[in-house]
Amino acid sequence: MQSPLKARALWPAALLCLLGISGCSQEQDAPSEQSEAAAAPAPMAYVSNQNGNVTVVDLTTFEAVSEISLEDRGPRGIGVTGDGKMLVVANRESGDLAVIDRLGGEIIRNVPIGKNPEFVRVRGSRAFVSFEPAAVGGPPPEPGSEEAKALAKQREDDDEEPAKIAVVDLNEGKVIREITGGMETEGIEFSADGSKILVTNEADENVTVHDIESGELVKTISTVEHGNRPRGIKMSPDGQMYVASIEYGNHLVVLDNEFNFVREVATGNVPYGLTFNRDGSRLYVALARGEAIQVFDTKTWEEVGQVETGKRCWHFTFTPDDRHILVACGRSDEVVVIDANEMKVVKRISDKKLPWGIVAYPRSVGSLDAPWQ
Repeated sequence: MQSPLKARALWPAALLCLLGISGCSQEQDAPSEQSEAAAAPAPMAYVSNQNGNVTVVDLTTFEAVSEISLEDRGPRGIGVTGDGKMLVVANRESGDLAVIDRLGGEIIRNVPIGKNPEFVRVRGSRAFVSFEPAAVGGPPPEPGSEEAKALAKQREDDDEEPAKIAVVDLNEGKVIREITGGMETEGIEFSADGSKILVTNEADENVTVHDIESGELVKTISTVEHGNRPRGIKMSPDGQMYVASIEYGNHLVVLDNEFNFVREVATGNVPYGLTFNRDGSRLYVALARGEAIQVFDTKTWEEVGQVETGKRCWHFTFTPDDRHILVACGRSDEVVVIDANEMKVVKRISDKKLPWGIVAYPRSVGSLDAPWQ
């Protein structure tokens, strides 16, 4: 018969430790850094497809690994909460916001928003969603065209309702208030102190600043001298400036921290989504018809580079490690992966469902997100 001591030696080390038998150290109990790294979930990107669902992209392999079904609701604006628990998507066809369990991929709830919800920004436990009661189907008419003039007159004659920003409490799952913007509100940004919200109003040719709690209009900044249709807007990481893209003017408009005009910057053809890099030294701009990402030095506002992308690339995000940029290119039905240091395309992920927006988790800098908000 084996002695108790000899038999004990045959027990697994983990069981000996569990039983409190001597010889087990804290070092033995603690998982290694390698095992912790292996257990950490892979970073992911989430792509909203206006003619499909949400595609999930593994950012270690740059492969599409799954889809989150939205049942032909027309997803566009997309965001993710800071804790990574919830993904939120604005659905054009159903006029709602889908709140999704990010890891499980199941819809937790649908929050009714209104006609034509489009742009989404997430801050804390709230989502800010632009929607356009007076929107018309299809792309907007070219500025200055007979179609554009007729639409403006129709809206004036019908006294049509301006666009709004729905403020959604994600924990309660309901709209808690609305902020009235201008006609065809598009981009959304927050002030550095979090007390105000800035929105670009395409048809009104301006940027408006509102008190975030009361919705009261604080300031209106006209952009008509710089071109037509302001679209994207982003704050620098230090909170000292804001930059808006003027789509049919091929310009950027730079504002200071008190929302005063500072300068305009010429861009390539039809600038749309934009973001600063993490330290604010560069600004990246998606040229929707220039089919490129254009990069500016934010001290001199000189162009420092371009990289070709695809057709009608609207939104993009950096990976959490800042090494790559993923661009959603709607009209070429692909997500383009760019090496951020070498500024060259390293992969194209076929999509074929009109990719519109894209965000990453862990949260990163991008045209639809900022990790500090």
